[in-house]
Formats: sequence, C-alpha cells, structure tokens
Amino acid sequence: MPRIFDNIEQPLLPALAETMEVSDRADFCVGYFNLRGWRAIDEHVEKWDGGDGHCCRLLIGMQRLPHEELRIARNLSEEQLDNQTALQLKRKLAEEFREQLTIGVPSNADEAGLRRLARQLEAKKVVVKLFLRHPLHAKLYLLFRPDPINPTVGYLGSSNLTQAGLSGQGELNVDVLEHDACQKLAKWFEERWNDRWCIDISEELTEIINESWAREEPIPPYHIYVKIAYHLSQEARAGLNEFRIPTDFGNKLLDFQTAAVKIAAHLLNKRGGVIIGDVVGLGKTLIATALARVFEDDHGLETLIICPKNLVPMWEDYRGQYRMRARVLSISRVINELPNMRRYRLVLIDESHNLRNREGKRYRAIQEYITENDSKCILLSATPYNKTYLDLSSQLRLFVAEDADLGIRPERLLQQMGETEFVRQHQAPIRSLAAFE
Repeated sequence: MPRIFDNIEQPLLPALAETMEVSDRADFCVGYFNLRGWRAIDEHVEKWDGGDGHCCRLLIGMQRLPHEELRIARNLSEEQLDNQTALQLKRKLAEEFREQLTIGVPSNADEAGLRRLARQLEAKKVVVKLFLRHPLHAKLYLLFRPDPINPTVGYLGSSNLTQAGLSGQGELNVDVLEHDACQKLAKWFEERWNDRWCIDISEELTEIINESWAREEPIPPYHIYVKIAYHLSQEARAGLNEFRIPTDFGNKLLDFQTAAVKIAAHLLNKRGGVIIGDVVGLGKTLIATALARVFEDDHGLETLIICPKNLVPMWEDYRGQYRMRARVLSISRVINELPNMRRYRLVLIDESHNLRNREGKRYRAIQEYITENDSKCILLSATPYNKTYLDLSSQLRLFVAEDADLGIRPERLLQQMGETEFVRQHQAPIRSLAAFE
C-alpha cells in the first residue's frame, strides 16, 4: 500500500525533501509554481551538478493567464497554435511570474530564496518549461537516485509546487515505488517535456528575479525615488490632460490652481469624491467653484453647497458670479431639510472638518443624503486632520464605503499581527478604510 500525504496527518514536504537528499536529479510536473515557494526545497537541488542528468526539470502546465489570453489559449486547437501564438503566451505567462513578486510583503527569507533560485537557473541546476499544447493540471514529483533496487521514487496527487501545496493546506498525495509504474510515469513526463509546444522559460525567470526587489545588485535610492514619483503622479498627469477649465474663469486661476482643478476633477470622476486640503489663503473656494463648474458643464450635474451659516453669503456670491447651477444650504439646517430635498448629484461641503464626529446627527443626515442620491463629494478644509486619523477617516467615509478596496494596507500592523489574526480580531477587509481605523 502506498503512503498517503495529506498535509494534515502526514505532510508531503518532509518526505519529498528526504528523497531529494539521496537523489541526483528530479522531474516535477505541476499546475502552478510559486517562485517564493521554491526555497522550501532549494537546498537539496544546490548539491546537484547541473546540466542534463543532474538537475531538476520543472514542467508547468496551467500557470494562471490574464483572463482574455487564458480564454484564447484554451480555445486554441493544435492546428491553431503556431510559433507566434506560443511566444505571445510565453510572454504573458512570464509576466504572471513577475506579478507574483509584487504581492505581499517581501521578507529576508524570500529574498535569499529567490536569489538562490536565480543562481540555480543560471547554473542549469533548475530548468523550467511551460507546456502549452493543452491544459495540464497534473502534479507529479519524480526523483531519481543511484539505487539499483529502487532507482525511482514518485509522488503523485494534488500538491502544487507552493509552500501551501507542499505543507500548508489539505491535499491528497501518494508515493509510487513500484518499478514499472515509475517507468511509465517517467515516460509520460519525457513525452511532454520534449513536446514541440513545451517552451523553456528559464532565462525569462532569471531575468524577472534579477530585475525585482530580490536582485543581487542593490537599486540606487534615486531610482526608487523617481519610480515612486512617477507612479504617484500618474493620476495627476492624467487629470491635466483630461479636463479643461470653463471660460468664465478667464485668467483668474493661477497655474497651480488650474492644475489643482484638473487633478481634482480626475479624482472626483474616478473615485466619487475628493478632499481639497490646502492651507488658508491658497484659494480653495475658487478651486472648488471651478471644479463644480467642470462637472456641471461636462456632466450636467447640479451642486448642493453645504457650509457654515456665516459662509452662506460668500457662496451665494460665488454662485451668481460664476453661474453655478447650485443651491447653498447652511449646515445648521441639514437635519431638517436634507431628508426631503431633491436630488443633487454633486455635494460641496465647506469646512468639512466640522464633520469629524460620525455619530453626530448632522453627519448622519449628510452621509445618508449622499448615499441615497449617489452624489459625488467635494470636501474643503484647511485642517482635515486635526487630532487623530479618525478625523480624516470620518470625512472620507462620506464617499468611500467602509469595506471598499483602497488598494493599500496597514502594512506595519499586519507585520505585527499577521493577516489571519488581524481579520479575526477586527473583522475588516485588510485593504479597507475600516482596516486603517
């Protein structure tokens, strides 16, 4: 009877590592390969000489593709698959490996493991191929050792070459020791390894690792600074080219104010809300007025302006001077008037820091109105962050859902607690506003 490795009562990794230790080469076929997971077994490959007959040959059958390319690839028949299509799929799949390295927080162990993998790929101790002829979801680990009685040992089952597949999650694998069965498995592997549409990507993987954060040569700090600046300015650059200022404003806006209007318009259009948090004296009121006019002109919206009572006359003047299709409402009247007010698709709130307390009646009245009418929000405040982060969070909640994916995470806290414990304690998605709170 074969042994069963389910990663619960008996993990696969120790048995695989023990067999690799007395072997001089290996053939692996898996559906998915995690680059960082390689470090679980890399030390056993390190002692092999490399090259034909002395390496680990790794065949990958179903590495995840982007959805469109995956659909095309799966619908391709053997006759339709040509060299150009195969090279295109190879590049797409290589990019998937590159994307792997952008997920999660890198560790020192990850960095060291990836560097060892790159060196082993360069030394031909590991050779990686993609099988493109048809979907292949097999998981096979064949080890060859100098043993005249039992020269080949196989492990066959459901475990991919990932840390979770080898030891972290429930799987079902068995060992194969019978000589004839091992020979048939070796022949099966060899046929696919030598298939015309089995393509070597070892050089691409080496390049991906050597261009990543795990590279041997440190990246100059200035290059990191430039890359961060480029990505942070991406939305700003998009806004500058996407919107135009209404002619009513003539030359009344300074250059920095014109840029602020266009960038804010891009953010408002994309995210449904924006905070203009300039200090006193930089023209927040004029910037917000121009921004509202952009959306009134380009999208046909009307604006509801909510402000402290003492600012109502000022906003009424701006409404008339710049021909805004707007109503001005004192914040002291929102509790009584908002429940029955008609729909305004754009809500402009001046001195929004007054809405720090999300438990207040005014806050709830405004938030309910914005939610029910699916209104976009322009918030103005010279002091959006006053005492605690919750001051800012409460204002953001006016247009950002509590569980919306922000694309960022509280990394320092996650490093301290771990993702599983964080979710257990706080019951919040890790990329949400609630997670930062």
